[in-house]
Amino acid sequence: MKVIVVGAGVVGTMHAWHAVERGHEVVHIEREAEARGASLRNFGQIWVSGRAGGEELDTALRARELWEGIGARVPGLGFRAIGSLTPVRNELELAVAEAAVARPDAAARGYKLLTADEARAINPALRGAFEAALWCERDAAVEPRPAQLALREALLATGRYTFLPNREVRDVVGEDAVRDDRGETHTGDAVVLCTGAWLSGLVREVAGEIPVRRVRLQMMQTAPLGEPLTTSVADADSFRYYPAYASPALDALDEGQAQDPTAAAHKMQLLMVQRLDGGLTIGDTHEYEHPFAFDTLEDPYEHLTRVVESFLGRPLPAIRRRWAGVYAQCVDTSRVVHRQRVRDGVWLVTGPGGRGMTCSPAVAETTANELGW
Repeated sequence: MKVIVVGAGVVGTMHAWHAVERGHEVVHIEREAEARGASLRNFGQIWVSGRAGGEELDTALRARELWEGIGARVPGLGFRAIGSLTPVRNELELAVAEAAVARPDAAARGYKLLTADEARAINPALRGAFEAALWCERDAAVEPRPAQLALREALLATGRYTFLPNREVRDVVGEDAVRDDRGETHTGDAVVLCTGAWLSGLVREVAGEIPVRRVRLQMMQTAPLGEPLTTSVADADSFRYYPAYASPALDALDEGQAQDPTAAAHKMQLLMVQRLDGGLTIGDTHEYEHPFAFDTLEDPYEHLTRVVESFLGRPLPAIRRRWAGVYAQCVDTSRVVHRQRVRDGVWLVTGPGGRGMTCSPAVAETTANELGW
């Protein structure tokens, strides 16, 4: 079988991976020299902890298993099974963490409530003030900037993979082919469109209006910290963002503890992970209303800096990079991804939201199973 994959972000690359793993030939088409969108502009976190119970959690856990296996074969991914800590500062935040640990699926996530001293034993860089911390053992991390390049090198080594950059697919031709902006037609037995946040043009022509929205975020990265940050770190605002934490305790937190005005205005949470070079990737904001701003705002960065410094108990290293990104998210956020057959033999897979890096290996595996690869 020959599979045509359009889009070289992490979702498209994982579809190529599964096709090649099953013995098929893949032609992978990317409109830029390499992926430049959300697949690079994220934390690199394999984030199991906050996923909704049921299909979303099952997908994240399967993806976590796949990431570990792929990481063992592709060292350039920088896979690390580091887990995460969410420090809490008061009784209201602690109650949300306690409710999470009481979930029936808590063991599958690797949840455990730790004292502050126990949390510091796992992550000594957390010298700031907090009362306790929610530990999630199943969380992990990869390196988002080089990940697609490392996967592509492994795919090229199989001899069954062809990468065609700097080609924008303009048309789906019949049931088994696409035509690019150079006028070349690429024919296969199956076509998978993994176009990320690019929802106009070809996507609108073949699928119409789909129940997927675009979300904009701001993030930053520091100079090396100078010491290991041995886990990912979140703050209690993440309780407000992730569905796993929905509970009467969260309702009480919302009622009894107003969110910082800057965090509320920009729909923020703290997520932080250390890169292999020692720098910290820190975010993020969420903007849903179009048209998106074209500039980045300083207030969110100042807020994140204050929160991080309060956990580290020390000044943050110099900020080396700031950026904005856009990802595609299903309007029905209970859906892991929007998967649609737009023509016989042609599938559109998009809209994983902030779950793309976490869930893409399992999303692609599901597509491969459903298409009978």
